[in-house]
Amino acid sequence: MPLIPAAISKFLKQHSGPLTADLVLEPGNFGLGKVPKRLMPAGTTTSICGFCATGCQLKLHLDDEGRAINLSPQAGYPVNLGMACPKGWQALDPLDSEERAKVPLLRDAETGKMVPVGWEEALDAFVTRFKKIGEEHGRESVAFLSTGQIPFEEMAFLGCLFKFGMGFLHCDANTRQCMATAVTAYKQSFGFDAPPYSYADFEESDVIVLVGSNLCIAHPILWQRVMRNKRNPQIIVIDPRATETAQAATRHVKLKPKGDLPLLYALTHCILRDGRTDAESIARTEGLEEFLEFIGDYSPESMCERTGMSVEEIESLARTVSEPGKRVSWWWTMGVNQSYEGVRAAQAMINLALITGNIGKPGTGANSITGQCNAMGSRLFSNTTSLVGGHDFAYPEHREKVAAGLEIPLENIPSETSLAYDQIIAAAEEGKIKGLWIIATNPFHSWIDSGRLEALREKLDFLVVQDMYHTTESAQAADLVLPAAGWGEKDGCFINSERRIGTLKKVRPSPGIALSDFRIFRLIANAWGCGDLFAKWTDPEAAFRILRDLTKGRPCDITGLEGYEMIDRLGGVQWPFPETAGDGATTARERRLFEDGIYYTPSGKAKILFSPPAEMPESADKDYPFTLLTGRGTSSQWHTQSRTAKSDILRKLYPQEIYVEVNPADAARLGVKEHDPVTIRSRRGELVASVYIAPTVSAGQVFLPMHYPEVNRLTHPSFDPHSRQPNYKACAVVLEKVRRN
Repeated sequence: MPLIPAAISKFLKQHSGPLTADLVLEPGNFGLGKVPKRLMPAGTTTSICGFCATGCQLKLHLDDEGRAINLSPQAGYPVNLGMACPKGWQALDPLDSEERAKVPLLRDAETGKMVPVGWEEALDAFVTRFKKIGEEHGRESVAFLSTGQIPFEEMAFLGCLFKFGMGFLHCDANTRQCMATAVTAYKQSFGFDAPPYSYADFEESDVIVLVGSNLCIAHPILWQRVMRNKRNPQIIVIDPRATETAQAATRHVKLKPKGDLPLLYALTHCILRDGRTDAESIARTEGLEEFLEFIGDYSPESMCERTGMSVEEIESLARTVSEPGKRVSWWWTMGVNQSYEGVRAAQAMINLALITGNIGKPGTGANSITGQCNAMGSRLFSNTTSLVGGHDFAYPEHREKVAAGLEIPLENIPSETSLAYDQIIAAAEEGKIKGLWIIATNPFHSWIDSGRLEALREKLDFLVVQDMYHTTESAQAADLVLPAAGWGEKDGCFINSERRIGTLKKVRPSPGIALSDFRIFRLIANAWGCGDLFAKWTDPEAAFRILRDLTKGRPCDITGLEGYEMIDRLGGVQWPFPETAGDGATTARERRLFEDGIYYTPSGKAKILFSPPAEMPESADKDYPFTLLTGRGTSSQWHTQSRTAKSDILRKLYPQEIYVEVNPADAARLGVKEHDPVTIRSRRGELVASVYIAPTVSAGQVFLPMHYPEVNRLTHPSFDPHSRQPNYKACAVVLEKVRRN
């Protein structure tokens, strides 16, 4: 029999070799089914995924030494119900990267190069240089920018250390980039930052309205929850672009960029005009009379131009979202939040839920979906612009309560509020802030109009970056890099979008002499000379109990939680969970807020808030004729890709080079074909991207995925006046074909 040619044999099954051996599966025990022999676990534990705020629980497969060697989604967990997205499946990959920060790095003053040093020298540089700046320029001269990615115990330690121990004032978290709008909207309308829903509402709605929310790729597991809905729901996507979610929905409302607020007001006009309202729910609100007078100016006829929709389309949508007896839920993400008027757009949805009675009941609500895995934890515990534990720096009784709970001097707690993220950047540009500490975030890539940060670097006397990787854009600019443990290398808690607290576990050692952020903060506290203030913060669970007790009497009260074991046993716990909640699993599984119609305002009533829509800060014109939209690229990409780019598998699931989606008519007019390079220029910067011809974007609009470092060189530095959240979603650009030599 003739030998099989080599060109053919490579396509046939091999009966030996390392890959073939992996095809032989054996019982994995622990309810895992069968696994390759090399991945046979000796035990398992659980942990909440460290990417998005869906809060999926993963089952981590452990070897004899308790080290995670594999993972699978946890069946039965009330969030993901045994599912995971690509990022969750590959969550262990980023821990093994060669780009991990393993030792502290200090920039040599003579050569300008980063030099490895020990922790003692790194801490001495940190303390000496920040103290010197503070002594020369005051307590407002040093700031930190933090994250929504670390456990809330670490967030709280950082915020309390910085303000109460080190004595500085200004700090913010990168939740300002994704959730500040929702926070502000809820606080103003409900009296507290309180997303009212449970994920079960996706399965209980008759009408699901997704505004600026591309669930299919941004929150894939939540889209699967929508698909589990047995009520044959209408799924309405309001978005300028025909996103993956819009294509899968029952109805795509293709409105003009930033036409969301005019549309929501026009819908409200129709509903109030026709009396399609809920009198009982309206009786539990304030501000309706003023709102009725205001909304009279927002008829469908007057909003056609601003929305790009016809009168008939607006009227039809208004009837759909107010049909008596139907459960209607409103959901939004970054398409609303990252806007120059996102707070009012969010509150317009809150108003619609209130006037139609679609709140506090199954399948209803005005519901923000959070971005970062622990952004909700940051909102309650980071001690940045809000006082730790859901309190307010402005109230003396709140400061007294926190001082007593933390056993620190009352005079250590400032009454002034911190500058917001954009204001910290501006103060640094003006030379008022001389020292900056960046923790687990990458603003040199992610901040709006990011080219400004290169110039900002020259204004700073000392820049410290504390991160898993020494290769991020921010770490590359640092004077000192502190190597931090990542997800999977430390313990703590996250809080997800539906207010569910879940635990994460240490299942890997951190590389080199990298330490958890919690341990780094302990070292800094001792080196600074304020370690005694945090003597009881011995480990994350000890910190959890301190923080738990601080929440007593607040809307986010979790005093009923004994500790991590109880959280795991109950399948995660949604706040509030006060001491009176009991210990039953049914109490903890799925709960929504405002079922009693009582809100957190002084009157107990929700506030109807509104203001006229503003003009776009930068509209397309003859010089910059396209409107640039930005957003999520694929479900395998995450933010600045500092982690997803470290996974060989995830990198294969998305384009490595930046691309721009262009409408076919615009491509023809520009004379460009698929994959042709084009220059995209705004008034702030430019980039070159490969053309992807896509009818999913309208003529006159283009789309760039946010994950590539070049994108934020173009975006416009405008901000919501209420939340200070950046407007990433719409600015003016021009496209030009790159001429090949």
